[in-house]
Amino acid sequence: MAVTSYTEDFTSTVSPARLFKALVTDSHVFIPKAVPGGIKSVEFLEGDGGAGSIKQTNLVDGGKLKFMKHRIDVVDVENLYTKYTLIGCDIEFEKVESVVSEIKFEAAPGGGCVCKMTSEYHVKAGYELKVEEVKEGKLRASGLFKAVEEYLVAHPEECS
Repeated sequence: MAVTSYTEDFTSTVSPARLFKALVTDSHVFIPKAVPGGIKSVEFLEGDGGAGSIKQTNLVDGGKLKFMKHRIDVVDVENLYTKYTLIGCDIEFEKVESVVSEIKFEAAPGGGCVCKMTSEYHVKAGYELKVEEVKEGKLRASGLFKAVEEYLVAHPEECS
């Protein structure tokens, strides 16, 4: 199995702790509020949000995907780090076996934060994944990040 990886940094005026809380520890409550046009709900199928939990994100009707399932591998609140694996969705990926993502939230000089995200696409034997095929996932991740950031800026009382 081959692995194709990419790293992307997102910058924000929001503090690392607030973004971590919104996108990781309280994502099941917060993300559907921040992205109502894209995400219907987030629920735990197993566990309570810690390592080993299985989380399902249910998307709004009319899109290409209906749901995605992630296994939470690591949640390190002290170091604002998480690692999770996309283990399934309602459509079968032709080329990809799984996607492992690691995210680290760090304080930025002058305030705000930098969110460093690395994703590894574990490609099925006999297939090759091209950079263009990863773009959709990258766009989805940056769109979610920006929507959450905008919501937090507009609602300073959330995730404080």
